[in-house]
Amino acid sequence: MSLRSKLTVGLGFLFVIIFALTIYSSYQIQKLSKDANAILKDNYDSLVYCKNMLLALDDMRSTVSYRIFGSSPNKVSAYESQLFQSSKSTFESNLNAEKNNITEVHEKEYVEELNSNYDRYLNLCLGINEKGGSSAQYFSDLLPTYADVRQAIVEINDLNMQAVERKSQLTKHNAGGMVISIAVVGTICILLAFFYFWYFPFYVSNTIAYLAKKMKELLQNTGIKIDTKTTDEALVLLHSINLLENKLAKAKTAKR
Repeated sequence: MSLRSKLTVGLGFLFVIIFALTIYSSYQIQKLSKDANAILKDNYDSLVYCKNMLLALDDMRSTVSYRIFGSSPNKVSAYESQLFQSSKSTFESNLNAEKNNITEVHEKEYVEELNSNYDRYLNLCLGINEKGGSSAQYFSDLLPTYADVRQAIVEINDLNMQAVERKSQLTKHNAGGMVISIAVVGTICILLAFFYFWYFPFYVSNTIAYLAKKMKELLQNTGIKIDTKTTDEALVLLHSINLLENKLAKAKTAKR
């Protein structure tokens, strides 16, 4: 293998080391990013659904409360009716979204409990809005059912909050492991690169120094004196070749 080929292989090897380290680091960072996105995708959505259901639940209770305790208990204004329907639609859309986003253990049971409690709560609200209701019914039936629905939402919310915390700790642990693995791979690559920077200059320098030494010995054997003060082996070799060429040229001219 020629010297040029060896240098090409050495530079290519160094490039491969740098490229491999870059690819490995990028892969680990991308993997960590996917883990973080999974937390947001699965659990953060459930937290948003729970928040929206709590707000809608309170709005539904407010309209029913006004129906019983308002200045005109036998009448329901257009605003109150619209608010109730809007809150009902918001609650049910978020409840359906949560049903399709069950990711944690026991979350399905909590959602089923929520759905059952909400059906009872909705029936009470509709009955009061249509026929009216008494304060006794409000305190004995509606408020306990409201509390059951709210408690079920809180349980789903707490479950997903705990999952976020648990997965965040897991992600931090994985991040620490990734940092260690990147450091190990980086150290190996640095050692390989250091070996390259030590070996190839040493190899090239020794080769040229050997050639320069042999050339000086050849010149001395042919009676040519070489006087150079430089320590650059390449310049010594080049100067020796020039002297040898001059010697050969003079010899050729003398023969003529």
